[in-house]
Amino acid sequence: MADKTTTTPEAAAEHLEVSGLSYEQAREELVSTVRSLEAGNLPLEESLRLWERGEALADHCQAWLDGARKKLEQAQAAREEKTEG
Repeated sequence: MADKTTTTPEAAAEHLEVSGLSYEQAREELVSTVRSLEAGNLPLEESLRLWERGEALADHCQAWLDGARKKLEQAQAAREEKTEG
């Protein structure tokens, strides 16, 4: 029996939209996604959908971490300028 589920471009875009998630929310969902994929009991289409979502979540988490690192570096540089000046 064929799966009658279809994914529209709009639904796919909505699925990949993660910009509104906090780092903690994205990380928690990423961990859950990885567990589901590792279990290996999903149909191929669902596995691919989860993989794409996982990639979007991982990118989002990395962007949060990169932003935090940049802020720390800027704060450290500002502090060093104060102590030198």
